[in-house]
Formats: sequence, structure tokens, C-alpha cells
Amino acid sequence: MLTMKYYRLILKFLPLLLIAAAIATGCKEKTEYKTIDGFTQGTTYHIVYSNDVDFAPDSLVESLLKMVDFSMSGYNPESIISQVNNGDSVKVDIMFADVFNRSVEMYKISEGLFDVSAAPLFDLWGFGFKNKSIVNQQVIDSVMQFVGMDKIALDGTLMIKKNPGVKLNFNAIAQGYTADVIGRTFDNLGIKNYLIEIGGEIFCKGVNPRGKSWSVGIDKPIDGNMIQGQEIQDILLLSQGGLATSGNYRKFYEENGEKYSHSINPKTGYPVRDNLLSATVIAADAMTADAYGTYFMVAGLEKSIEVIENTPGIEGYLIYSKDGKLEVYRSKGVKIK
Repeated sequence: MLTMKYYRLILKFLPLLLIAAAIATGCKEKTEYKTIDGFTQGTTYHIVYSNDVDFAPDSLVESLLKMVDFSMSGYNPESIISQVNNGDSVKVDIMFADVFNRSVEMYKISEGLFDVSAAPLFDLWGFGFKNKSIVNQQVIDSVMQFVGMDKIALDGTLMIKKNPGVKLNFNAIAQGYTADVIGRTFDNLGIKNYLIEIGGEIFCKGVNPRGKSWSVGIDKPIDGNMIQGQEIQDILLLSQGGLATSGNYRKFYEENGEKYSHSINPKTGYPVRDNLLSATVIAADAMTADAYGTYFMVAGLEKSIEVIENTPGIEGYLIYSKDGKLEVYRSKGVKIK
């Protein structure tokens, strides 16, 4: 089981890895690119990086992914977040604290529309870690008493819940954070160019194997487009920073002729109904992009545009429906291939 002691051990030996990498760099004549693929947090990951140093980071990446999984994956019954959800007061690690504190900030920025404590609502509607329950207003009201970031707090390293029924779900931010962690590690190793994709959330730097900006395809948000990259709406160019896309066209179900999306409004307890189909956000880091993408899908089209145009460092590419057609809003900082 991975602990903070293990995390510090990796950091302890990181300088030695850097020295070895620096020595090996002088022997390299041509920059090559390599890939790392696998599964984590209930999804896939894909990493492309320039082999600037003679050190394969595969095992280090695997160790980092395991640490994140142990810290905040709801798919892992032994993770810290599972312990928090099943108990009262639990000590957390530095990764958990980073994500929780950023979630609190986003909760305030979004005026409660981004809320990682809405886990009971996601479970209720079948978009969390449980099968869908019978949903009516009475059931929603009973669950809402456990929702809200004012009901849970971090005191140092101790997570304190005001009510045992309060639960957390980091799915809207953890994958972006994971990409950032690996990116910072690559920076420390001296890797100059990379694209890290965790479940669709991206952090990148530098150029691709062709010496150009990284190309990121944005899927068309249409029903039936279940395979990433199968039907592309546009290709965005990115050379530095984080990118994340949220949408309702893959995670939904139909019941009695009604379509229910996985974007739940934590204030009402109900799935969102809006013409905004997909929100792609570009920010300085993937964790921020990830969180804003989720926020926008709950806030809706008009509010999202307002936030994008009034928030420095945030760029957006929004796809929405109008008169039965797909329309696009693109902020000035978004570059298209």
C-alpha cells in the first residue's frame, strides 16, 4: 500500500535520476519520441514524450499513478477517498489535500455549481459508484442534506465531516491533476516535449514529433459517438498548458422517454438540461481546465461564455445546439489547425 513515506522516497531519489539523465543527455544525437499507455482511475492514459534523457520514466509514471489511485480513486475500495467516504475523520496525503483545497476554491468561484461533495447525488442518479436508485423529490431532499462543501473541512492533514453521510467524488478534477503531476515530474527530469492524456484530460509542453504544436481533436458531441476520435468537430493546437473536455453525449441514459445527463446541478439535485453539449477549456494546468469544464456543463452556455470572457487565463471552445444544428463558440485564445 502506497503512503506518503513512499512518495517522499521517490522525491529523495529524484535528484539522482536527474544527474543520471543530465549525463546521458550529452550522449544523445537525435531526439526520439516514445509512448506510455495503460489504465488508471477506471479509464485509459496515453503519454507521448521526447526522449531527451537516457532514462525511461515508465516505472516512475506507474508509481505516480498508483499513488494517485490510492489517494483519490473512488474505484479503489482501499483508497483514502474511500476511507473518507466510509468513515468520519481520516488523515489524508499531500495529493488529496491539493485536490481538496483546489476543489474548495472552485466551489467558491462557481458559487456552488462545482461541488465534489455532490457524490451522493451522482450515486443516486447512477453516475457515481452505485447503480441508479428510485429518484423523486423526497429522495433528493433527503440526499441534499449531505451535499455542500460547508459540511466537510480539512484541518491540517485531518479530514473532518460534520455528518457521516457526506461523501466526496474527485472524478471531475483528479484526472487533470494526475496529468499535471506527471508533467511536473517530466519537467524535473529534463523532458522538454510531452503530451500527457489521462481519460481525455491533457497537459502538454513543447512540440510533437513533427516539431509542431500538439494537435488535440475535439469530438462531435452527438449521440452514438462513443469512440474517442471517431468523429471530430475540430482540431485545436496547444504547446503549453492544460486542456479538458466535458460533455453529456456519452454519459447519459434514457428512461420513460426522458434523457438524463451525468451533469448534476448540486443546488437542485437534478441533471442539467441545457443546449450546451460540450465544453473544452484551456488553462495553465489540466486540473483547472478539468474543473472549469465540469463547472461550465452545469452552468450552461450563456454563463460559461460570460465566465470565459471575464476570467484571465481561461480559454473555451463550446459546442451547443441551435435550431437542430451544432454551433461553436470559440474564445480568442483558442488556436485551430
